[in-house]
Amino acid sequence: MKHYRMSLLASLLAANLFGCQVQSGSSHNAPQATPAPVALLQQQALASDLGYSLVESLTVEVGPRLAGSDKDLVAVEWAESKLKELGFDRVYKEAVQVPAWDRGEAKASIVAPFPQPLVITALGGSVGTPEAGIQAGIVRFDSLAALQAASEAEVAGKIVFIDQKTERHITGKGYGKSVGGRSQGAVEAAKKGAVALVIRSIGTDHDRMPHTGMMHYQDDISRIPAAAMSAPDADLVDAMLARDPHVVLSLKMSPSSQGFATSYNVIAEVTGSSKPEEIVLLGAHLDSWDQGTGAIDDGAGVAIVTAAAKLIQDLPQKPARTVRVVLFAAEEIGLLGGKAYIQAHKQELAKHYMAAESDFGAGKIYRMDVNVAATALDEVKALAAPMANNGVAFGDNGASGGSEVSMLPAQGVPVASLRQDGTDYFDYHHTPNDTLDKIDAAALAQNIAAYAQFAYLMADSRLQLRPILSQDVQE
Repeated sequence: MKHYRMSLLASLLAANLFGCQVQSGSSHNAPQATPAPVALLQQQALASDLGYSLVESLTVEVGPRLAGSDKDLVAVEWAESKLKELGFDRVYKEAVQVPAWDRGEAKASIVAPFPQPLVITALGGSVGTPEAGIQAGIVRFDSLAALQAASEAEVAGKIVFIDQKTERHITGKGYGKSVGGRSQGAVEAAKKGAVALVIRSIGTDHDRMPHTGMMHYQDDISRIPAAAMSAPDADLVDAMLARDPHVVLSLKMSPSSQGFATSYNVIAEVTGSSKPEEIVLLGAHLDSWDQGTGAIDDGAGVAIVTAAAKLIQDLPQKPARTVRVVLFAAEEIGLLGGKAYIQAHKQELAKHYMAAESDFGAGKIYRMDVNVAATALDEVKALAAPMANNGVAFGDNGASGGSEVSMLPAQGVPVASLRQDGTDYFDYHHTPNDTLDKIDAAALAQNIAAYAQFAYLMADSRLQLRPILSQDVQE
């Protein structure tokens, strides 16, 4: 962390060069001048290696941290220790009950007409095969919708193969188009009598590494094993089916449920100077899948929001509102940490001024969208204008906030989405290839600068971001 601390004199000189303090006489809803700390935060973030040091520490000292596993608790201890070491005003954790699951082993091969081994992995939460495995013919579908439209006669007794490719986009929107096969495919296949489900990995790479990810069962439908196949193996199976429609797959998997375990949301706070009861929330998730080291998903997010809040913690004058960092538990298996947070903090959600979550790797942030009262949009745009110096344009009013934070708008909480370049994110997502070398330190620092600026601006803002309700209007 040798670059982390700048001299106070140099910092203040930089701030005076790049910004000016908010005028105390400005009206409640008037556009605000650029606060000096906004430029200072950018300069400090870009000169610091704190974020990279954090994600390096997490991936090396903890590594994969599947929710409910022993490593999950190691990650909780790591996070609590790091946050205290960084000197936040308050550090604490809140228990979250999570299902525990063990991946076991997964093997597959084509036994006829062209015998060859395949590379697969179990989908998260899958049941295993019988000990002897399953051997059955493959029936292929282009999408979940095609499977849903199929007859029972086409599917019964077979292994369903959903072969939907994931489109590459900077926004990652291709994932949303194809992920339904992973999450719901086993239920739809079992409804029609299938004995197992195999999907083309939900990814944009061509590596022989299968992508895992959570799948779901339905209580009144038989539970069948579910696996993902690497993209080259999916291509191989397609080529076989083009030659002979009667391709037989052998599948043997041993994942198992391990009951329930206790994990934790780990929380740190920078106490606001004049409105400490009001919250600007910065989120990321601490858990990861067990195949890689969880660097981009979501070690990068953990580092980004932690380092951003630390920069604000160390300012000579803290902003009005409290900046709260929440490292959520068990995001990968169903946003469980986010759901637990809403229950635990239900009484103070009305005091949550704004929230955002970093959970899309470490590609550069190019745009910020928000979800605020329409009447406040132009003022928020003016307030966020200094972020353009860090390459962040202002977008529109259609933000979800990301992952757990996406549940907060339903609770009335304004949110923002700081859009990252996700062009290659799904090359590595949920694979053994999710490792530290995929993170560019300069891009990570740009993310930290953007989150620090965003959090400070929101924490010191005078704008009314929520719609004014009739009961709030004074007669």
